[in-house]
Order: sequence, then structure tokens, then C-alpha cells
Amino acid sequence: MSKVIITYNKMLAPYYRRFNINVGKRLFSTCYPEIETEYYCNIKNCSEIKQNINQRKGVGSLDHVLELYHILKTTSTSANSYENVKKDFYKELMLLPNRTHPLVQQYGENPVTVTTLNEKKDFGIHKPLEFSEITEFLNLMRTDRLGYTCDNKSYYYFGELAEYEEALIKYTVSSLLKKGFKLVSVPDILPSAIITSCGMTVNSDRTQIYSLDPILHGPDLYLSGTAEMSLAGLFKNTLHSSDKLPIKLAAVSRCYRAETSNVLDERGTYRVHQFTKVEMFIVSHPNLSDQMLEYIRKTQEELFTPLGIHMRVLDMPPHELGAPAYRKYDIEAWMPGRNNYGEISSCSNCTDYQSRRLNIKYNDGKTDNYVHTLNGTACAIPRMLISLMETHQQAKGKIEIPEILQPYMNNKKNIVKNTVMPKLKLLKIKH
Repeated sequence: MSKVIITYNKMLAPYYRRFNINVGKRLFSTCYPEIETEYYCNIKNCSEIKQNINQRKGVGSLDHVLELYHILKTTSTSANSYENVKKDFYKELMLLPNRTHPLVQQYGENPVTVTTLNEKKDFGIHKPLEFSEITEFLNLMRTDRLGYTCDNKSYYYFGELAEYEEALIKYTVSSLLKKGFKLVSVPDILPSAIITSCGMTVNSDRTQIYSLDPILHGPDLYLSGTAEMSLAGLFKNTLHSSDKLPIKLAAVSRCYRAETSNVLDERGTYRVHQFTKVEMFIVSHPNLSDQMLEYIRKTQEELFTPLGIHMRVLDMPPHELGAPAYRKYDIEAWMPGRNNYGEISSCSNCTDYQSRRLNIKYNDGKTDNYVHTLNGTACAIPRMLISLMETHQQAKGKIEIPEILQPYMNNKKNIVKNTVMPKLKLLKIKH
């Protein structure tokens, strides 16, 4: 019986559990990832790579990579100097973005609408309320005066809204299990090597990653922004038999984001510092990754359509992809109270961007090659609740629960005003 071999940070070992994924043999890690230097350092590809960098928000510097590569190949230096240059070379090389799907390269600045799902609800003369107005009226949420417990961009759900969150999680997980996904419980604290290998940055001015105090908690520890990072890290330094691919995993986790926004459309709980999300993650044979991306998108559509919310599916342009993605779909839901669309999920094909950095391979019976990794949001709770509550609000102050979710809500058909939890008033304490 083959098993997963975990070879990175020993501190994480207690968090992981074995599950039935067949993996062949241990792969020993190397000091540097096997990124395609024959492509990125070939002068013939300069124009193509620079164009891709420009389209992808100017991430990374090819000129700096080539300069360091030239030093490594032509300059005689001491062993220490050579090693320092080599470290800088791979550090810069890892910053370069993934290639972009040829079709997506033609999109310019705007996404392409793939399809729309469900019709917009007609409220007639009734003006739909925003999520924050609904939850205030029904006494279901608190977002202000949280100084005793947490910072801004946080929230409490009360009563049936908290039940609604659990119902969405149970519905999503149940649906994914029926589709053959394996459920994994993941750690929320990770080392930087896992996070950066997945394409995120740490300890920079623009980072979205929370870092833990190195004096109090130990060096090199960070809060995970998505279960994708932990799931990808689980496979670090592993070799898979090609006939066991694809491997489909799902995880429910708390996600931590340091990002903030003053954009009006992202007010309230649309963008928060921590939230619950159900994530899909697939390890695929390279020849099947395009097909697997469509499979994830179809799975998302099948999950969201029965919820009765109006959506549009977008094929995103290069500047929206982020460094790891080769192609990415977003699904935006109509939020009637806000009178606007809001992103509720995305799915990406990262090809071998993450697998090269994490040393994840498959064997086809002859040679070892890098797998492709894909990820997709199955349910991001705060934004899903915004769309559901705003879409299914009634004029008399109750919220209809979609029929498919009712079994996960003790067969309740409506959410009504919370009278059990009193409205809380903070007392001013005199020192």
C-alpha cells in the first residue's frame, strides 16, 4: 500500500492525516526548484516572455533573471559568491508569472462572458435591501464595535444566519463527496516555502498574508489565505503513478487575508480579513488539465445554479490571472441590494507552476514528469450569503431558503427575525 510522504517542515507533521491517495516513492527535495531555465533563459523567447509579464501586471524582471544567468554561466567566482548569485537567480526566476493560455492572450483588458445562469429576480416596486440592512433588521449579524475581540473587517453571525453558513458548508461538502472528491482537514499555519511555491508573496508591502510574530511563535510562520496552499503543500516531494490521476481533494478551512479596500462596491462583509471557504484542488496529468479546468467550472455551476441566484461566468484576461494561473474563470453573482455583480468563486489551471516549485511529479511508466495543479472555490461563505439573502428577500422582512438547502436547515423554509439573541450594547468602562 503506497502512501504520501511528507518531507517539509516537521512542525506541520502532526496536522496531517493519511488518506487513500496512492503515491509511488519518495522524491528527495533539492535546494532549487526545477523551473524551465531552457525556456526563460533562451534569448529567442525574450519578446514572448516580456509581453506576458507586461500583460500580467509586470510581475518579475526577465532582464534581472538573464543578467544573473549570464553571471552564473560566464563568471569565475568563489564557491560562496557563486552560491549567493545562484540563490538570487532562483529567487528572481520564481517571481516570473506562468505562461498564459493562447486564447486568453487575445482578450485585452476585459473578461469574456462564457455563459449566464438563472434570471435576475424581479422585485417589482419593492426596492431590495443590502445584506447589511437585512441582517440589521433581522438582528443576524454584527460588524461594528468589535474592539474587544477583533479588528475591523470582521463579523459575528447570529442564529439562523450562523445556521445558514453551516448549511452551505454541509451542502457543498456533500455534493463534492458524491462527485468523488476526498475531504481533507488542513492546517491554517504554514511556512513561507509552501506559500511562495503556490505563487503568493510574504513580507512585502503588497502581501495579503498575515505573518506570525517570530519571537512569540517561532520563525517563518504564516496564516493560510486559502486551503489551496495546504493541499498543494501536502503533495510536496511526491511521485504519482499516471494511472492514479486525477486526484480530487476538497477542504473546509478558515481563510485569512490582510488585504483591505476602500472601494465602495467592496463595502461591508464583501471583503473581510477572515472567512470560511470550501476549496477544490486537483492534481492532474498535463494532457488533462484543460479538461479538468472545465470540469471544476462545471462543478461550480452545478453547485450554484440550484441556489436560485443570477450569475455570469467570465473567462478572465491576463492582468487578472495572478502569477500561478495559466487560465482562470470567475463566477460573479448578482447582488440586488447592491445593484451590482460580485465575485463568488474562481477556478484556475496552474499547469506545472506550483508542481515545479513543490517537486510534485508523476511517472508514465518510462519517465518522471511534473503534474498540473488546479484549484477552484466551491463555496466562499460571506459573498455567497450576500447574494442569497439579497436575492431571496421578501417585502415583509423574511428570507426564503432555497429548497435544496432546506434539508440542511432542519427543513426551515424561511429565515426570520432573531429574537433569542438580544441586540448587544457595549458599556463604556471608566478607568
